[in-house]
Amino acid sequence: MGKPDAEGHGPTDGLPGLPPEWGRVVVPDDASALAAEAAQIRRELRRADGLPRRRGLGLPLLVLLVAVLTTLTGLVAVTWPRASRSDRPTPAPYSPPATLAGRALPALDLVDAGQAPVPLRGLLPAMIILLDGCPCPDRVADALTAAPAGVSVVTVSGGRTAPAPPTNRPQVRALADPAGGLRSFLGQPARPGVATALLVDRAGTVTLVLPDLGPVDTYRDELTALGA
Repeated sequence: MGKPDAEGHGPTDGLPGLPPEWGRVVVPDDASALAAEAAQIRRELRRADGLPRRRGLGLPLLVLLVAVLTTLTGLVAVTWPRASRSDRPTPAPYSPPATLAGRALPALDLVDAGQAPVPLRGLLPAMIILLDGCPCPDRVADALTAAPAGVSVVTVSGGRTAPAPPTNRPQVRALADPAGGLRSFLGQPARPGVATALLVDRAGTVTLVLPDLGPVDTYRDELTALGA
């Protein structure tokens, strides 16, 4: 090692060719004396190394934000028209086909209480009441009272067994429809608590369909016209 200079600093030999603007460079004998300077240099290096990284995060974050906003905008565009369409009224699920009135009643054979076949068209003109959704005795009694002479009132039950007729009047027939042909012709399922009826003239043409048999006043005129 070199000798200390006149002021007692470490040796200066072994460091030739240093720029004169650096001044006098003193190398201490104990390296720990440079710990404070080394720590400062490391802090500066970390600060210089981390700054570009933090700046580099800006672009990916911007791309992610644009992607999220685009997705949300697409979701709003898809769901908004659906919400407006939900305000539209929906058709009644049990409404009969609009073309059913005016159509010919099919040639169906139902069965009576003794399991004998009964051609339905042989009972025309008739008011036919389907009771597989509801016996509805009050509604049936009202129809029997309002039916004119010569017009049959036919009650039809689902299954294979026809119930006893509600009255002994000859124009009243109680039948069963094991094959479900009449219900299929109507194009609507049986509903609990609801009796369905249709009026058919003597030519076999359906004149009126009552999806939910209501008070007599709603069909009295059409029923009376069947007897004309």
